[in-house]
Amino acid sequence: MIRFLLPLGIFALLAVVLAIGIRHAPEIGVVASPLVGKPAPQFSLPSLADASQKISSSELRGRWYIVNFWGTWCYACKEEHSTLLAIRKAALVPLVGFDWRDEPDDARQWLTQLGDPYQSVAVDSDGREAVEWGVMQAPESFLVNPRGIIVYKCTGELTPEIYEREIVPRVTRGVADPRGL
Repeated sequence: MIRFLLPLGIFALLAVVLAIGIRHAPEIGVVASPLVGKPAPQFSLPSLADASQKISSSELRGRWYIVNFWGTWCYACKEEHSTLLAIRKAALVPLVGFDWRDEPDDARQWLTQLGDPYQSVAVDSDGREAVEWGVMQAPESFLVNPRGIIVYKCTGELTPEIYEREIVPRVTRGVADPRGL
């Protein structure tokens, strides 16, 4: 009987230790961005809507915004798209799209077919801007406060749950604080 209880006891002890470890380490697997807490990179890129126009970071200064790196070649970007449309409809914080390493005609067609959640879309055809922001894969999103500081980064799909848990509280708390902290 003891030879059965000893392995069962060891298994139960390991299960408890594992459960405690998982509960106290919710950030395992999350890649922290070195840019969080630092000024967002300055940019001036051609507009997807009109390549003769520029979209620049200076236009965005003084208000909250989300930068979303995406591409038509990205499966997860398509999955994320309905959430982005809902964010635009909620009108709490504007979305600025960075069409990353894509053909502009493909991107325009994508937005025509699926709907355009963005206030504006910048074209990052060579991927240099993505490097400045530390983007490793699409989609990635960054929440920038009115002082131009990145306060949150979402690697991968921005889901409704992440938006409600991570973005809404920061923006609504920041609106109450005129410094945008």
